[in-house]
Amino acid sequence: MWKEQYNRWKEYKELDEKLSSELDAIVSDEQSLEDAFYKNLEFGTGGMRGKLGPGTNRMNIYTVRKAAEGLASYVNDQGLSKRGVAIAYDSRYMSKEFAVETARVLGHHGIPSYVFTSLRPTPELSFAVRHLQAAAGVVVTASHNPPEYNGFKAYNEDGGQLPPLQAESMIDFVNQVENELQVEVADQKELEDNGLLKWVDEEVDQAYLEKLKTVTVKPEIEKDISLVFTPLHGTARDLVEKGLKQSGFSSIHIVEEQAKPDPEFTTVASPNPEEHQAFEMAIDQGKSIGADLLMATDPDADRLGVAVPDGTGDYKVLTGNQTGALMLDYILEHTPNLPDNGQLIKTIVTSEFGRVIANSHNISTLDTLTGFKFIGEKIREYEQTGDHTFLFGYEESYGYLVKDFARDKDAVQAAVLIAEVGAYWKNQGMTLIDALEELYQKHGYFLEDLLSVKLEGKSGADTIEKIMDDFRNADIKEVGGKKVVAIEDYATTVRRYIEGDTTEEIDLPTSNVLKFILEDDCWFCLRPSGTEPKIKFYFGVKTESKAKSEQLIESLKDTVNERLHVLI
Repeated sequence: MWKEQYNRWKEYKELDEKLSSELDAIVSDEQSLEDAFYKNLEFGTGGMRGKLGPGTNRMNIYTVRKAAEGLASYVNDQGLSKRGVAIAYDSRYMSKEFAVETARVLGHHGIPSYVFTSLRPTPELSFAVRHLQAAAGVVVTASHNPPEYNGFKAYNEDGGQLPPLQAESMIDFVNQVENELQVEVADQKELEDNGLLKWVDEEVDQAYLEKLKTVTVKPEIEKDISLVFTPLHGTARDLVEKGLKQSGFSSIHIVEEQAKPDPEFTTVASPNPEEHQAFEMAIDQGKSIGADLLMATDPDADRLGVAVPDGTGDYKVLTGNQTGALMLDYILEHTPNLPDNGQLIKTIVTSEFGRVIANSHNISTLDTLTGFKFIGEKIREYEQTGDHTFLFGYEESYGYLVKDFARDKDAVQAAVLIAEVGAYWKNQGMTLIDALEELYQKHGYFLEDLLSVKLEGKSGADTIEKIMDDFRNADIKEVGGKKVVAIEDYATTVRRYIEGDTTEEIDLPTSNVLKFILEDDCWFCLRPSGTEPKIKFYFGVKTESKAKSEQLIESLKDTVNERLHVLI
């Protein structure tokens, strides 16, 4: 089957020269050819993401055109074509080219595009869709994936990533495109002349920065805090720096070696603030100036990592759960007149720490599936029904949303808020680690960890399926010395309690996720990644001490690892 696809490309006389050369370079490597052509690059609920290069299973101008053709059909089907589509892109290879190709496909259908003149953060694209009253949005990014990747993320008219029903509709339109090589595009200059390709820049920036002022909770506090910030060669420098300055922060130090956009992400092994090595340069600079707080964003600036002095002359990188807990506690402690119907929204793999903090302020918590699109979907629902007031949303993977003028996780907002939280605690003579310890003393020692197993290619996908089947069908009664209380299977949306063998429905969309609820506030969850060739295992525990929590979480991980070694 894959050879038919390969031959179709090889025989296409108008194939892009660069892609044709790249195809020639692997013509004798059958394994590489098979991987490039054995399937179509999947357009899923979060759009698509893959390695750059020739082939139906790669990111290139043809697979991007196919996605854009599906988007055009979706926008027309919604009857919103006149409102146009906002398009942004990050610092990766081919990002601007893919943005323009998207506009050329849309323009062929008479749909206007609003394309940023230069790279912008993903959250600004989310904001731009709403600000421009566009019908949809696209951001060309592969987030924190390695340099050889790029991606295409689609947004709805609310500025959120497409929730399941809308995503299914668009996926159907994308899949109706039979031949990606034959998608028609309009001429760029003609589109510009006809007003169907409009370049946007500072006007949207200024509108976003104006909204960013609302993130500040206590504008009157002293902002005497020394900050180090690195955009990790991505899109965030300009907006983060301007946002911090307009909020009153003056001691802002940029890691200049990582400040310029670089598709190779030369100074880091991975441009992911979840990886501690991404902080190495920021930590060195922090030590040299005695900085109080270090911040790093991923290339498209929807994730924020934070590191703080640990009292030994070094810096500790906080987890996403810890940073989220600190921001949540600060918001709830210092926001006057919290609404009675206030709501925290988090994902099913995010720490229960947030729920306990929210409960202490009589604020309810809603769990969603993993993926910020589900948080954005709930915010829109609350706007329409008035049932709840959104107060904060976050996920363990360093994604936070403070104010709903964006509908995706927003590292720019998070940077401004965590700087304020750091300044507040510094005024109390405390670091963020001290503040976190206070929260642990008050609510219990919550600890989480993540085990991520990379399994690439077709064989990797088969192994991931095998792992999910094993954990789904095995009779697992105990993990790490803790009894299994219930098993939540989000593929069937059924929660099964072990004692009594009773079941109840989970009121969430279906997803290939399993969560094991253990005794004594422990749990673990396994989920194939939707954007990377990985399966992820999430662990959470709570005890009365750090030492006990560390010991317990290692025990859970060891048990799961033992089972994995048999399966891989």
